[in-house]
Amino acid sequence: MKDLLASAPKNWGRWGPDDELGSLNFLTQQEVLRGIRSVRLGEVYTLGELIANPKGEPVFPGRTGALKFMTQDKSYYKSGKSHSLPGGGEYSDDGITMYLQGSTQYDAMGHFWYDDHIWNGYSADTTMGGMEKASIVPIGEKGVVGRGVLIDMPRIRGKSRLDKGEEITLQDIKDAASKQGVTIEKHDILVIRTAFLQSFYEQSREEFYDGLNEPGMTYSPELVQWFHQMEIPALCTDTMANELTVHPESKVLLPLHCALLRNLGIAFNEICNLEKLAAACERHRKYDFLYVGAPLKVYRGTGAPVNPVAIL
Repeated sequence: MKDLLASAPKNWGRWGPDDELGSLNFLTQQEVLRGIRSVRLGEVYTLGELIANPKGEPVFPGRTGALKFMTQDKSYYKSGKSHSLPGGGEYSDDGITMYLQGSTQYDAMGHFWYDDHIWNGYSADTTMGGMEKASIVPIGEKGVVGRGVLIDMPRIRGKSRLDKGEEITLQDIKDAASKQGVTIEKHDILVIRTAFLQSFYEQSREEFYDGLNEPGMTYSPELVQWFHQMEIPALCTDTMANELTVHPESKVLLPLHCALLRNLGIAFNEICNLEKLAAACERHRKYDFLYVGAPLKVYRGTGAPVNPVAIL
């Protein structure tokens, strides 16, 4: 990783030695208002996947889907384990056990690193026992609000979804934006649809995870420099890792997590469901919108679930 990213740009120190928000600092009040000005139709689309889906949940290898359990329901009253409240009221209650990055979620700025340093140069030792620095809490406190732009790669390529290992280059992004009639501007929240995760629900788990290499962008000096120059605050996709899992030439895993998240402080919003939004964007020929997302504020969390909202 260190050799691959030797010349990659960094934003460390750009917002001071104590910064934990990275490129989300670009989302000023003016950028919020610019996002609001993109709203024309008032149509609302939520991008979160269903948590504890009985069909299962696509999660990165090594993680498991959410486990939801009832702690109180009508059976408790029928069995005599619980009794109605004074006046006759009864209630249900439940709990959940899940990976904080096991559904639609944001990565904390310090979630991924190499060379023993996380975002802004903090020591990776600060992650032990919980994120002392660059946790999900600052992102949850600020929220992510601005102009979003959807790049719908499957429709541009005339297919229902991208395949395993299918790459998206910087030129692909520029060409897609041009064909869609939308301009990517400085400080836009970039939303990329691959539709890859839809295949999770249409095939066996063994087939889905066999030779897993998600489609998407991967590291190139040109791509990272463009993100840097455009001052992109957040990257959102409908994949589990927001990038091609394996870099084709070096075979390094997840280099954009380091080049964009660790080095530039670009927030990663993963496992979004973009199907309804993409259909609406195509129907209206409108690919920009107000994007609103705020992950849960989990103490020292490495990430947290979110249900982003796109308003056309």
